Amino acid sequence: MLDKSQNPAFVPINKAFNQVFRPNRLSIGLVIPLEAYAVGAEPTMKGHLEAAQLAERLGFSALWLRDVPFNVPSFGDAGQIFDPFVYLGALATVTDRIALGTASIVLPLRHPAHVAKAAASADVLSGGRLLLGVASGDRPEEYPALNQTYPDRGERFRDSVGYISAVGASYPTHESRQGHLSGNIDLLPKPTGARLPLLITGGSQQSPDWIAQNGDGWMTYPRDVASQARVVSDYRDRLAKMGQPDKPVMQSLYVDLLEEPDAPARPIHLGFQSGTTFLRRYLRDIEAMGVNHVALNLRFNQTSIETTLKRLADDLLSDFS
Repeated sequence: MLDKSQNPAFVPINKAFNQVFRPNRLSIGLVIPLEAYAVGAEPTMKGHLEAAQLAERLGFSALWLRDVPFNVPSFGDAGQIFDPFVYLGALATVTDRIALGTASIVLPLRHPAHVAKAAASADVLSGGRLLLGVASGDRPEEYPALNQTYPDRGERFRDSVGYISAVGASYPTHESRQGHLSGNIDLLPKPTGARLPLLITGGSQQSPDWIAQNGDGWMTYPRDVASQARVVSDYRDRLAKMGQPDKPVMQSLYVDLLEEPDAPARPIHLGFQSGTTFLRRYLRDIEAMGVNHVALNLRFNQTSIETTLKRLADDLLSDFS
């Protein structure tokens, strides 16, 4: 078991990063939209801002929104409908404390200058509450719609990360296929911290060493506890071998929370249906292996979202805060 009494901080970046990610501790966030909707259906987005405010009042640490440029019917998920950066602005105006994260911006489908400017704007306007998750994308149908190619998205992802890192400096110089920066122009605003907190999702068509070297943290997917422990250990071993500081790990988790606390678990897509007893045990297990944050997705939840949020807050948040 990890020793919670010894909690040196990760290298600080901004308000959200410093609050959400702490060594040896697990915090709990939520994936937007906070409503249930079936495979192939579109979320209604009714009362979504009020649901975000409720999540903040109850003490959840972060809200996560996805970047889904097009609804691809074969994929079965339209996401949260809105443009992520416009949505971040709206969320920043109706909340005060909760972290606002992207999980994740598809870098090969956007110019990195636009990503950097929009992300820094959201960070400043929210008072340092932005967490920038990025990915290479996994919907091939979107790429020709934006006159982009799918097989080489990994190379464009790397170029975009380099570009975003470069424009955090004043009057940057940088050269890549994404553009030439000669040092005579600047990108404003600058983020509230030394840089944008950049969290790389999955493999993003990169080597594990590159991910460890270039991200401020890593987003991964749910696995059985033993497999997840091996994956997290490998990531941290790479950080140590490369002389990198320790960095946070977070994961997603689909949950269908049942009313009976001791209800047994059964698998669902990328998660499980269970009562709070099993969920607490699972969260303690992944905390012990070094996962620092979990983003719960309630898309398949059968009980009302308001009831579920309150049950999670009452039964779990005091153990993971």
